[in-house]
Amino acid sequence: MDKRVAVVIGATGLIGSQLVEKLLKEDSFDTIRVLVRRPFEKHHPKLEVFITDFTNLVDYKNKLGSGTAIFCSIGTTNKKMKGDKVAYRKIDYDIAVNGAKLGKVAEFSQFLLVSSVGADIKAKGFYLKLKGEVESAIADLDYAAFHIFQPSFLLGTRNEVRFGELTMKNIFKAISTLLSGKWEKYRAIEAIKVAEAMIEASKLSKKGQFTYRYHEMKELTI
Repeated sequence: MDKRVAVVIGATGLIGSQLVEKLLKEDSFDTIRVLVRRPFEKHHPKLEVFITDFTNLVDYKNKLGSGTAIFCSIGTTNKKMKGDKVAYRKIDYDIAVNGAKLGKVAEFSQFLLVSSVGADIKAKGFYLKLKGEVESAIADLDYAAFHIFQPSFLLGTRNEVRFGELTMKNIFKAISTLLSGKWEKYRAIEAIKVAEAMIEASKLSKKGQFTYRYHEMKELTI
């Protein structure tokens, strides 16, 4: 039987770090290959770590290799990019879409993407429009299975401190229980639950394109 290989792009982020931890404990994958821009201090028999120049497509292709599923949770913030939308796009769009293109050529069968609730190629705001463009570009590649995860506000402990985030967490926690019906998708969700939902979706045999918001992600992790 061929080995099942999962590649994680964005492994140092809030969701990505949880993904790696969970995948290493999963029997459904034999190898977890992590592509990062800087050293990743973790060791495990199933883990492969490759420092990758994502702007160099030859290096990106070689480090990506071949496998079964690509988990992409790459993302940055406006603060990190200091308002530079071109630099922002190089992270959120180029790394994700180029990874999907290279993965398709390498015959990966699944692509699992962390996007955002409200992502829409027709959105007026930069962030949601960009997320919509990423979804659209990858959808056009026609993976056997393309799973899109659209969380709202993420709960969890980050490695970095974001100004005002603790206040926002408390606000979202307070109002989330009041959101129901068409508003339920805006409920805050734990990053670990998104990671778990992604892994559960990767185990499904169904083919096509699927979108998961708050309710669908929670259902996968029951």
